[in-house]
Amino acid sequence: MVRSASATTGVPGHPGALLLARGRPFGQPAGCGPHATGTLWRRVLDRTEKREFVASLAAVFAETSFVVVTQNKGLTVAEVTDLRRRMRASGSNFKVAKNRLTTLALDGTKFDGLAPLMKGPTALAWSRDAVAVAKTAVEYARTNEKLVVLGGALGKQLLNPAGVKALSELPSLEALRAGLLGMLQTPASRIASILQAPGGQIARVLAAYAKKDEADADATVEAEAA
Repeated sequence: MVRSASATTGVPGHPGALLLARGRPFGQPAGCGPHATGTLWRRVLDRTEKREFVASLAAVFAETSFVVVTQNKGLTVAEVTDLRRRMRASGSNFKVAKNRLTTLALDGTKFDGLAPLMKGPTALAWSRDAVAVAKTAVEYARTNEKLVVLGGALGKQLLNPAGVKALSELPSLEALRAGLLGMLQTPASRIASILQAPGGQIARVLAAYAKKDEADADATVEAEAA
């Protein structure tokens, strides 16, 4: 049998009667009931998840070389899934951004210039192969107007949408590696060491071989003229 509040406190009209009517025993501080405990736990969990999100993105910004910012103009779940699949196939990553938290993660990194782009429904794509991720984003946006490329950053160098498009038209790192395999007539061990080098080093190797070819051609012309 449920006793009345006045019977529980023993005093009709006692303040405890009102507290019991509100579902809180007399003498229990406000905010300490079962509902309040659940709310507090959810808040702690939410703060933990936010810190982890910021920390994970900060780690990404410390390791990657290029980040592109896109805006979702109404992509369906299926379309986002397809875009993620294409990004993975190119060796890139794609993540829906939480603007305020992403701005916190950008602070103090080489990509902090991207912060003004973090407005509306945005998403980030990144990779160590700048051309591959730019090419994937631009090609998808070309076939689906619901994805818009807002810009990007190659380290501290900011790129507008036209800059990201220009980057996407360059040969990818994989294409450079394939071309290098056809050009070099060196032992396999030497080729393997070059292919493991960063993109900038590979580009310098290609330039060095191009200069060598030009020098050989000039020498041939001079010999024929003599």
